[in-house]
Amino acid sequence: MVQSEQFDVLVLGSGAGGKLIAWHMAQSGRRTAVVERRWIGGSCPNIACMPTKNQISNAQVAHLARHGAQHGTMSGSVTVDMALVRQRKREMVERQVAKHLQIYQASGAELIMGSGRFLAPKTLEVRLNDGGTRVLAADRIFLNVGTHAAIPNVPGLEAARPLTHIEALELDYVPKHLVLIGGGYSGLELAQAFRRFGSDVTVIDSGPRLLAREDADISDEILRILRAEGIQVLLGAELRQVGGRSGDKVTLSLRTPSGERQIDGSDILVAAGRIPNTAGIGLEEAGVELDGRGFIRVNERLETSAADVWAVGECAGSPQFTHISEDDFRIIRDNLAGGNRSTRDRLVPYCLFTDPPLARVGLSEAEAARQGLSVRVAKLPMDAVLAAQATDQRQGFMKALVGNSDDRILGFTMIGASAGEVMAAVHTAMLAGLSYSSLANADFAHPTMAEGLSSLFSGVPPRGAQEAKSKAA
Repeated sequence: MVQSEQFDVLVLGSGAGGKLIAWHMAQSGRRTAVVERRWIGGSCPNIACMPTKNQISNAQVAHLARHGAQHGTMSGSVTVDMALVRQRKREMVERQVAKHLQIYQASGAELIMGSGRFLAPKTLEVRLNDGGTRVLAADRIFLNVGTHAAIPNVPGLEAARPLTHIEALELDYVPKHLVLIGGGYSGLELAQAFRRFGSDVTVIDSGPRLLAREDADISDEILRILRAEGIQVLLGAELRQVGGRSGDKVTLSLRTPSGERQIDGSDILVAAGRIPNTAGIGLEEAGVELDGRGFIRVNERLETSAADVWAVGECAGSPQFTHISEDDFRIIRDNLAGGNRSTRDRLVPYCLFTDPPLARVGLSEAEAARQGLSVRVAKLPMDAVLAAQATDQRQGFMKALVGNSDDRILGFTMIGASAGEVMAAVHTAMLAGLSYSSLANADFAHPTMAEGLSSLFSGVPPRGAQEAKSKAA
């Protein structure tokens, strides 16, 4: 048996939270090793957040070029060279990876490329990518193994070799007709991007509306925007069978509210949920328990069932965003230094990077109702914001939720240009505990999209008005 090497800290997976833990621990003088199977820096800089936004930006350029005449810029026919689009994405990824390697070297953390499996508590066998095996043991273990795309169990689907977001980002051609399975966040971003590259796009979702966690008015507006760009969206559609091969010709048989239907396409992209990468890595040998969905069971301090073992990011059931994995790191870092931070009640902002984007922080109306909270709701169409009028970016609206018995901001959602940046102002106000009147009376720069916040929050009904309206109805 290979003799074990002793470390102070061992991190399995180099995603957002894991790498920050490794760099912090190594810089603090602890002997630290990171085991990464493939993606240096995790999925975000390689196959998820960063490359998808790179691709979305390329698609937006194609869209603007086709519609330049509306802005007084005349051009000829527009074609898209997907090989160049891919090369631009790859160059961005290479820069990101190079930066990560520099930080690893500067921090002193050892990056080990290979696949790890626990042999015993705090003992990991690593099969190295370049051959050979190492056995690593450590006083503290941090798990950051991430998730992978789920492929629904539909006859013929797996045999059709569908694309996931990973393969979609590597295409060197524009699909003639891309059929996307799933109406969630990442799928809709890619649906719009490929439509703008020139593909016919059909979105199939089994639910009654897109983006099921959002309020109906939000889902309806996103649906309207996508359909206005020529994207076909089929809701309440059950995928029954798939034939053919993605990249050539595919046939999808559906059961829809209006009856049986067949969709013929050229490529299939699956964006129908995520599965944690927790199977087959010996977590049972390490004493680490999983929940019923296969995620690592953690408490509010991100501690697992095993002593001195923590889990961060998606594999721990944390909201599936890079910035939340980074916050997981901060919670663990501060607690190891004597703090008492937890994942309970943290505000989780997020964005859908369609054009226009969707951004939300805090509660939706549906979530407030489930919690039994009485709220006041204010809405403002983007067409009422002067910056939106000036730039002709008038699609969407802002919506705010304010407590009915106090003036706390409980939630904010926006569909519109610069939604993420505008949301950040509201997020900051919520973290500071400011009342909504602070934003209603703020002197935001003119003309900016954030200027609309003053009008939005000035429209919050007085206390009790919403409740009285409900009783009257």
